[in-house]
Amino acid sequence: MPSIISQIGRTFHSIIRWLDNDTPQGATFGPEDKRVSHLRLAPFWAMHLACLAVFWVGTSPVAIAVAAALYFVRMHAITGWYHRYFSHRTFKTGRAMQFIFAFIGNSSAQRGALHWGAHHRDHHRFSDEQADPHSPRRHGFWVSHMLWFGKRENSTAKSRELKDFAKYPELMFLDRFDFVAPLCLAFGTAALGWLLNRMAPGLRTNGMQMLVWGFFISTIALYHGTFFINSLGHIMGRQRYRTGDDSKNSLLLALITLGEGWHNNHHHYANTVRQGFRWWEIDVSFYILWGFSKLGLVWDLKPVPKHLLEDQPAKAAVPGNPDWTHVPASAVKPGNADAAMPKPDETRFSEAA
Repeated sequence: MPSIISQIGRTFHSIIRWLDNDTPQGATFGPEDKRVSHLRLAPFWAMHLACLAVFWVGTSPVAIAVAAALYFVRMHAITGWYHRYFSHRTFKTGRAMQFIFAFIGNSSAQRGALHWGAHHRDHHRFSDEQADPHSPRRHGFWVSHMLWFGKRENSTAKSRELKDFAKYPELMFLDRFDFVAPLCLAFGTAALGWLLNRMAPGLRTNGMQMLVWGFFISTIALYHGTFFINSLGHIMGRQRYRTGDDSKNSLLLALITLGEGWHNNHHHYANTVRQGFRWWEIDVSFYILWGFSKLGLVWDLKPVPKHLLEDQPAKAAVPGNPDWTHVPASAVKPGNADAAMPKPDETRFSEAA
């Protein structure tokens, strides 16, 4: 009996080590860092397979509506907060708001805000160079789209590299145990479906149907919508500015991602809350943040410089250009994601009030 209890204890400890992002990633990987580990990607593939349950649970208007709403809210949490706040600090907010949207973004199962932000800063400082974790030019479409995070070198926790936010223990907890928020959402959608089945049977939904649509299908759509910027955002569209990489602007990707499709704009000048520089470049996440600013929930939104709004020929990405945002690898010390940000911005970084 004691041996059985001991074995259960060791198994439980191994599971916790696998889930705890503070655990050295070598515990779940082989010796080759550069290969994609499908063991590490097993939950990702399982999420895709779970969507097939739709053929058994069926559909209902309310389940589709919940899936769409959760896609929209979480896409804004990723694009407006993981990206524009945690990665680039293009506006300020209070500690409660930054935690709320870190939690909502975390429920997208794209890991914690700090880890996400550190990798994104790596993308900017090494854009389309070999060290860019998801460059289609360097690593091919599928690696850039979704397989890159299955490599040991990209899944090792980088949360502490965002030194400006790592001082908040609640954010570090979300990054360390990044499975908590997705599980809360999964149980929440199932509970909602069960409750609606009891209280409003005419809606023709139930716990399993709501779980499949509200969590699995919505999250998979969110995955690939976000990943399109890593892959198609460097393949499809047009370049307004010569940024030294393959970043492009695309209206279609902007609609899918609530504004992130203006990727070439962003790579030319990342220190603004707006991705769509022109009035006709639809940027829903910016509109939401602008609305939050009118309510006093966020403030100091960094605008697009006026000269960028004027018609002008494309500028080359060279150090003499004041809008240059690409930092060469030789100028950055390893292990410091804060250094990935352009030098002119370093004295204007925001933190929670």
